[in-house]
Amino acid sequence: MTASPVRMTEPGPAPTPAQLEAWLGKRAYGRWRRMAEAIADRYPGVFTPEWLFGGRKHGWSLRYKKGKSFCTLVPERRRVALVIVFGAAERAAAAACLMRLSSATRNSYGAAPTYADGKWLLLDLDSNQTAADAEILLAVK
Repeated sequence: MTASPVRMTEPGPAPTPAQLEAWLGKRAYGRWRRMAEAIADRYPGVFTPEWLFGGRKHGWSLRYKKGKSFCTLVPERRRVALVIVFGAAERAAAAACLMRLSSATRNSYGAAPTYADGKWLLLDLDSNQTAADAEILLAVK
């Protein structure tokens, strides 16, 4: 018996809102919408979200970018993941706001790998607190 995929890996057209809700479930879809709406409200007209297909290994993701990457929402089975890459200057700003974040988010930030292009934070938007933490971190971008 094979395990069901964690990510939306079927090629073709980008997922529709109905497909996202079915994949994520109501609670995670609500968090997806909250994050997308927060970005649209705080940065009106700045980003045009772009669906990317990373093949059968990585599946679909929704990238927000203007010049450089802002963040990427990744629909996973029953959860929403958010990827934020912090450059060198952004890491200093993020470090300054860490004490305002939940311990789980601070731990995720501390454990996030740093590469030549920045620190890659993957957050599971599994609670309202983590979603609020993500909004604080996005403000330093």
